[in-house]
Amino acid sequence: MKILDLNEILTSHPYPGRGIVLGRTADNQKAAIAYFIMGRSENSRNRVFETTEDGIRTMAFDESKMTDPSLIIYHPVRVVGDDTVVTNGDQTDTVRDGLLAGKCFAQALRTREFEPDPDNYTPRISGLLHKDGSFALSILKSADGDPSCCHRYFFGYDNPLAGEGRFIHTYQENLDPLPSFEGEPRRVAITAPNAKTWADQIWTHLNQDNKVSLFVQYIDLQSGDRDTVIINKHQ
Repeated sequence: MKILDLNEILTSHPYPGRGIVLGRTADNQKAAIAYFIMGRSENSRNRVFETTEDGIRTMAFDESKMTDPSLIIYHPVRVVGDDTVVTNGDQTDTVRDGLLAGKCFAQALRTREFEPDPDNYTPRISGLLHKDGSFALSILKSADGDPSCCHRYFFGYDNPLAGEGRFIHTYQENLDPLPSFEGEPRRVAITAPNAKTWADQIWTHLNQDNKVSLFVQYIDLQSGDRDTVIINKHQ
């Protein structure tokens, strides 16, 4: 699989929806995480990321304009022991609770399916990053828009290669209804020397009208120290 340029992918896709990148920095010393949210409606765009004790949560920027918090208010990132969970919905809590109960990533997610938002039936994308930098990604999606069937895909990456990541997002194209992501997570290069540089690159190439918030984190594989950057369109 060809290594792709994440910036080029984002530039060419005005609405990938929500996206997760997990991987390894070019110096092979840190694990890398990126998670972004986008929105086309006023309700979806009225959000910011806020730090919590174990990660981040989405919050309304203007509470008076929030019309429906379901599906858009959740904890995208939670640290569970030495693991980091990142998802595009409240299945973050499902994975966390499953891990604490001794279940694996896939077992926890088999209790969930795509989001109940016809006609898009937005897929649930999830990632789990381990202390050693290995990681897993998943997507739960409808059968080409048919909600009677849920397709479940799980991808595991042991000992990731330096300077590479895998990118998965919710929507394949900017159509109506929005078609779900297709295929294996994209293989992308991670070349930025630090979290701030990578965050700036990603934020610059996300569509100006649709981008909402971005979370980027570099985790030192030896010390466990976390270098975190959050960018909100509504600062």
